[in-house]
Amino acid sequence: MLESLCEFFVVLGKVIYAWLEAVFLFFVPTSFIAKDISGQTVLVTGAGSGIGRLLALEFASHSCRLALWDVNSSGNEETAAMVKKLGTVARTYTVDVSDKDNVYAAAKKVMSDLGSVDILVNNAGIVTGRKFLDCPDSMVLKTMQVNSMAHFWTVKAFLPSMMIRNHGHIVTIASSAGLLGVTGLSDYCASKFAAVGFDESLRNELMAQNKEGIHTTVVCPYLISTGMFDGCSVRFPWLMNALEPEYVAHQIMKAILRNQEFIILPHVLYCFYALKGDDDDDDYDDVVQHSSSQVRLASSRLSGSFSNDGHLQRACG
Repeated sequence: MLESLCEFFVVLGKVIYAWLEAVFLFFVPTSFIAKDISGQTVLVTGAGSGIGRLLALEFASHSCRLALWDVNSSGNEETAAMVKKLGTVARTYTVDVSDKDNVYAAAKKVMSDLGSVDILVNNAGIVTGRKFLDCPDSMVLKTMQVNSMAHFWTVKAFLPSMMIRNHGHIVTIASSAGLLGVTGLSDYCASKFAAVGFDESLRNELMAQNKEGIHTTVVCPYLISTGMFDGCSVRFPWLMNALEPEYVAHQIMKAILRNQEFIILPHVLYCFYALKGDDDDDDYDDVVQHSSSQVRLASSRLSGSFSNDGHLQRACG
């Protein structure tokens, strides 16, 4: 009993310390605490356009070597050309991240060409934008393969070398739709919820194995004006409109340099995430359950809903 009590207070102390540290670091400029990533090898999936391309340019500005993965070879080569203009080494690989064997083969090629990967950015993603019953099984499967299962394959490929060196950073580009369910995005939300859960579980597993040198960051942005969500309508654009991709990429880079574990964009969404609540019968009465459900519904509506235009599947990587 005494041993359990002592363990409880130790854990409580660590939680309070972590909370106070987070509050302190919130007010500290990134330039004061940013880690040096110059010369490190970074792999970005979905690098051929959008956020992937902008992140590649961000890393290039920090003098990183880049391995660029995308299913779109021409777009990937365009990104490489832009990166090389900044004086950075960049290698391109045409990879379908939904194909496990393709991922493992490409990973071996990367390690042969550039050595161990220091920072892995799982950015590739797709969206169908169709209501649940209108979405073909093949698209549901593809969404899960690219948006969540691919993370298992890439991390399995590159984590072992990080473990040996106790050094690395795994970045998961998820979505606010991985925190709050959105109308017309059942498959996408499920895949992003999976990505968020994968990151959290992996981070806890690394901590349990005392691998303090390996960091993880999960990014949950709102709609980004990259063309991926062209069929999406926002109920209150004056309050929360689509994010500019340059802003998102810059915020992601800041989070990586600070070893920030979790980031939601825009920051106002932290409020909706906190208000989401829990409607477990054992903990809340009917009134609170109803309020929690209404908060979730309002959050979904505020986050946007897809118009039923049957637009085709869009891909980013």
